Amino acid sequence: MPTTVISGFTHNFLGKAPVWYKQVILLFLVANPIVMWTLGPGTAGWLLIAEFIFTLAMALKCYPLLPGGLLAVEALLIGLTTPDAVYLEVLTNFPVILLLMFMVAGIYFMKELLLVTFTQILVGVRSKSALSLLFCSAAALLSAFLDALTVTAVIISVAVGFYAVYHKVASGKGYQHKDHNAGSDDEVIELHREDLENFRAFLRSLLMHGAIGTALGGVATMVGEPQNLLIAKVVGWDFAGFFLHMAPVSLPVLAAGLFTCWALEKLRWFGYGGRLPKPVRQVLEEFAENERTKRTKADQAALWVQAVAAAILVVGLAFHLAEVGLIGLLVIILITSFTGVTDEHQIGKAFQESLPFTSLLVVFFAVVAVIHEQHLFKPIIDYVLSLPEARQPGMFFIANGVLSMISDNVFVATVYISEVKQALDAGAISYEHFQKLAVAINTGTNLPSVATPNGQAAFLFLLTSAIAPLVRLSYGKMVVMAFPYMLVMGGVGLYMVMNYI
Repeated sequence: MPTTVISGFTHNFLGKAPVWYKQVILLFLVANPIVMWTLGPGTAGWLLIAEFIFTLAMALKCYPLLPGGLLAVEALLIGLTTPDAVYLEVLTNFPVILLLMFMVAGIYFMKELLLVTFTQILVGVRSKSALSLLFCSAAALLSAFLDALTVTAVIISVAVGFYAVYHKVASGKGYQHKDHNAGSDDEVIELHREDLENFRAFLRSLLMHGAIGTALGGVATMVGEPQNLLIAKVVGWDFAGFFLHMAPVSLPVLAAGLFTCWALEKLRWFGYGGRLPKPVRQVLEEFAENERTKRTKADQAALWVQAVAAAILVVGLAFHLAEVGLIGLLVIILITSFTGVTDEHQIGKAFQESLPFTSLLVVFFAVVAVIHEQHLFKPIIDYVLSLPEARQPGMFFIANGVLSMISDNVFVATVYISEVKQALDAGAISYEHFQKLAVAINTGTNLPSVATPNGQAAFLFLLTSAIAPLVRLSYGKMVVMAFPYMLVMGGVGLYMVMNYI
């Protein structure tokens, strides 16, 4: 505990982040003005980008909004960009902010419907290969129309619920027991320990199949991932236009991804193939039936309302009846009005998942403003654009993919699509070629980025969720389990971009 006010400041700075991490961030903040005044704004700008990528890569140590925000504020203070330039970036990308604010919150109110869907899949399908394919396919389909983060949150909720149910039984309690710590195995009966370990392996593989599914579906539509909408707005695509332009890449990758899912379960490679033990299945089926019988008429009516709202959402997106974020707001209004969610604090919970990431996105835009003001990426873009036109999409795919593995794919896509748009405005490329490069940027940031939790927000969300420590899903384990998917999705994606775009 701090004994002085000074030590109190030191203790409070960046909270529970490691001391070495705090020292590194302070070093960044001290070094940036010195570099700016000695080596110039260009060098200081590149240093800022490297520092910001470091905060993204170290997201498990501290949420990047805090250190990244401090770096962005300092960039403004030392003149690397201006408040007006940041505001212009935010204004340009306002539809993406609307999407994150209202669409994610709108899907939050559909969680009961999604939970019922995934629960029925889990207890209704006995073949592990078929179950994995269904989980992956359902996650892909839902992510194409909803939001990858929320779909991941639903899969996590199902897994946490079922894990807690069996953990209680394995500890010699009934699944109705309220006071139980699922994070501790101290009370687990020796007889059940092997089944519990097998159940953990089973859930790990399902969670990873589901997370990969969100990437497979998320790349295909303009609402699947935050950067998709950003790219669609810059290029001028509507929902159908975006889907059709991505289809030559996204559909073959989807087929290859689902085949990989099936093959991994059959071959039991890379930590996949864990089966659900019979005693565990029996407990889960009893629990699911109990939950079904407890459902009241009001609960059933609420599910119908959510289903109708989901249909309205799909129609609204398909025909672009309004801005995506406004359709999300419509979903919030419809579901809360017809399911009796009238308390302000209940509604507020829906925004807890999206607003931190929305705030981080604004910090992204501040860094993008620095890149634009200092023309940092111009030499790279000029080099790629100097290559023969046929090679350019493949190079953009590779560049975006590699950077997205260590950074964040939203940030990478924001930077590259903005720079390529400037090349279009300057007359360096045609609009037709610009659209091809946009496909390469979108698929490059969405597909290879599954390699690490840093690249995909849904993966990072899974890693930092309550279920990860329960099923022993570590950072290293996620990287190993994602590796075969990264090879297949990245390889097929690159081949399609180079030959069919």
